[in-house]
Amino acid sequence: MPPKIEGSINSIIGEGSVFQGKFFVHGSFQVDGKFEGEIRTEEHLYVGETGKVKTEVIRAKKITVAGVVLGDIEALEEVRLLSTGRVLGNVTAPQLTMEPGVVVKGSINITAGQKKDVDKLIEDAYSSGPVINFDSIFEEEKKKVIEGKPKESGK
Repeated sequence: MPPKIEGSINSIIGEGSVFQGKFFVHGSFQVDGKFEGEIRTEEHLYVGETGKVKTEVIRAKKITVAGVVLGDIEALEEVRLLSTGRVLGNVTAPQLTMEPGVVVKGSINITAGQKKDVDKLIEDAYSSGPVINFDSIFEEEKKKVIEGKPKESGK
């Protein structure tokens, strides 16, 4: 299967091969076989259509999944989930591209490259709009209606 990585690949686990353990790659890495353990790469990790990865967390600059990943995915720049991709785990990246047909179960955190806490960024964006307190408006209108009615004379 031809590589799907731009630039050069430093390491490949070929189709039909199985690797267990820790794999730290200087450069890009392609998995077309089966990998179980810890993966770290400085550049691009490509999990090919026949690739299967089981890990606690994958960390790389860019990650493309066309195969199966059991575990979390953390990318510094981008995660691409191709139509044949299957992920059981959380995805965190500044940018995410998903093709139709991909299957994912887990939380998705897209940071858009923000350095701020994403929760605070979203909450601040929500809070920055106009503020309407419907309860106080209702109470004011209620007062006007009550005060505007003529008072009954006591009998």
